[in-house]
This record gives sequence, C-alpha cells and structure tokens, in this order.
Amino acid sequence: MVQTSNRKRRIFIKANHNIVILFTTRIVRLFCYGFLSVVLALYLAQVGLPEQQIGLLFTLTLAGDAAISLWLTTSADRFGRKRTLIAGALLMLGAGVVFLITRNVVVLMAAAIIGVISPSGNEIGPFLSVEQAALSHLLPDRKRTQVFAWYNLVGSFATATGALSGGWLAQLLQTHGMPALDAYRVVLMGYSIGGLVIGALFLLLSRDVEVAATPRTEPAPRALGLHKSRSVVFKLSALFAIDAFAGGLIVQSMMAYWFYIKFGVNPGIIGSIFFGANVLAGISALLAVRIANKIGLINTMVFTHVPSNILLILVPLMPTLPLAITVLLLRFSISQMDVPTRQSYTMAVVTPDERSAASGVTSIARSVGAAVSPSLAGIFLAVPSLFSLPFFLAGGLKLVYDALLYQSFSTMKPPEEK
Repeated sequence: MVQTSNRKRRIFIKANHNIVILFTTRIVRLFCYGFLSVVLALYLAQVGLPEQQIGLLFTLTLAGDAAISLWLTTSADRFGRKRTLIAGALLMLGAGVVFLITRNVVVLMAAAIIGVISPSGNEIGPFLSVEQAALSHLLPDRKRTQVFAWYNLVGSFATATGALSGGWLAQLLQTHGMPALDAYRVVLMGYSIGGLVIGALFLLLSRDVEVAATPRTEPAPRALGLHKSRSVVFKLSALFAIDAFAGGLIVQSMMAYWFYIKFGVNPGIIGSIFFGANVLAGISALLAVRIANKIGLINTMVFTHVPSNILLILVPLMPTLPLAITVLLLRFSISQMDVPTRQSYTMAVVTPDERSAASGVTSIARSVGAAVSPSLAGIFLAVPSLFSLPFFLAGGLKLVYDALLYQSFSTMKPPEEK
C-alpha cells in the first residue's frame, strides 16, 4: 500500500511539473505574440511595404504555418512531442531574427512561410496541438474543460500584457527620439528572445508528455493519424476553417492598423485597447466553463458566439473612437467562450489514441482557413470605400459558421453530457 501510494505521488508530481512548464511556455509565447502583433503591420509599413504586400505577407505566414504545423503535428507522436515543441521554438526564433535583419520582401516572405510569427496575437505553429494532446494525456477527463479554460485564460492575459507592453514600448522609444523603424525593431528583438526562452523551457519536459505505444492486433486504416473519428474530425475541421477564414479578415495587426488609419491612434493607445480586449477575452474563456456545465459545450459555443459577431459588425459603424472601443471591448468580453469549449469538445468526441491527430488536423484547418483572408483584408484596407468591409464580412461569415455548427453537432453530445 505504501509503495503504491508513493508511486501515485511521484506520478502526480511529474504530471504537475509538466503542466507547469506547458502553462509557462504558453504564457511566454502568447506574450511575445501580443508584443509583436500591435506593431508588426506598422513595422512592415515603415520598411516600405504597401498594404497589399503586408496582407500577402500575413497570408503567407499563415499558409506556411499550416503546412509546417501539419507535418509536425501529424508526426509528433512518432518524432516525439518534446522534440516537436523544441523545433517550433527554433522556427519562432529564426523567423524573428530574419524579420529583424532584412528588409528584402522575398526573404521576409520566405521567413514568413517557413518560420513561426504571429500577425494576429493568437496561437500559431505546432504548439497548441501538441500541448493540448500532452495536457489531455496528463489530466483526468473531468478536469479537461476546466484546465483548458485556465490554459486559454493565461494565454489571453499574456497576449494582453504583450500587446500593452509592445505598443507602449514602441511609443516611449519614439517619444525619446528613436526613429519609428528602430523602435519597432526593438520589439522584434524581444520576440526573438522569447523563442529562445520557450525552447529552453521545453527541454525541461519529462517523458510523461509522450504518448504510450499501444499494440493493436488489427491496425485500423488511418488518414492523418485518424481512424474511427475521421468523419467527425473532418466535418469539424471544415466548419472551423470557415470561422478561421472570417477571423483572418480582422487579425489583431490589421485591426490595429485600422484604428491607426481611421482615428489616428498612436501605438501606445492601440496597445492599451488590445490589452483590455485580451483581458476580457481571457475572463470570458474562464466563464465558459460554468455556462457549459449548465447548457452544454455546443450550446455554449454557439449561443455566446452569435452576439459577439453582431458586435463585431457594429465596430466600424461607430462614429467616434470611444464608441468603437466600447463595442470592441464588449465583443471581446464574450468572444472567447467558444475556445476552451471547442477544444474540449474536440478532445471528447474522438477516441483517446486520435487526440493528437484530431487537435492537429482541426488546428491546421483553422490555419488554412485563416491563411487567405489577410491578403483580402490588405486589399480592402487600401481602398477607402472598402476600408471597413473586413469587419462586415468577418461578422457575417462567423454567423454562418454558428448556424452550421449547431445544425451539424447539437445532437452529438460529449460523454459527460450523455
């Protein structure tokens, strides 16, 4: 009995050790994403890229992320989850260094395709899929949604703090006489250092994050690591791609640029706006757990998303900056309730040995969906009469996604709701 108790205690300590590391890397990574996102479009404009090329660059960033992440996540269990995470950190470091040292458009686009750099302030790269699979492996099912909510909460707070820090750092450096381009380069340096830091943290993970090999007497045919849950994952992926395409029209960097052009807001104020927005988004993700316990995961995903999208459509219709900020903050206060519920639902409706693949495939579908739209947003932003169109298109498409999701999955309950 004593030996069994000691063994369980050691397993618990190891699991908590890995969970702490995964939460810490999430915080550092999302801080860096937010840190850079507020000034990234402004930096590229200072380098000399027109709006169309900035949008194309962001599209290539997301397209390259989809391809690299698909390769990494579908082979993560074979290659090793820890090694995959370290590889992602190196790609993040490399992209930041290249963006820092060159103004050549071709080289920047190559770095955008191969490396990991976030124009939206949101997750990019293989990290989310592999970390979710590792957390699901370390946690009991009843704790999954709650831990995912906290995982999203700390990420939103980190993004918010990063956006605030990046915007005001760039503003203060310019106030003290530093040229705008050099001020933005300082932010890029911080992003690159972040990639190095999370790579070092991933080295501390133990083997407990790796999936255990299970012998199969009759191996089921697999596509992208999926077998029994293939049709469910592919259907979810198609719907998530629509949502992500809509979200790609209003990535945080482009939205920051919109506020800059529309109202003449300086980077410091922009950073403050998105600090508040991401804090509210994080709180909304945590509140989603209580709502989901009462009305279910799918209902929470849809019924909180619809008013959020209506508010998004209203943002460009506001005649003044304070009203636009108020509507944007109201939107963010409910916009992320679907995130932990979506992640938990995906993990719940697939078999345990498909979780890594399911997380990877649905995440890649979102990346592919989001890859095309920033280039369209860049075109719209360059035309005065279409300047606010990204908000209307994004909100409308997200409402279509909500309707299709409810129609397709409202009757498919996760185990804890049956």
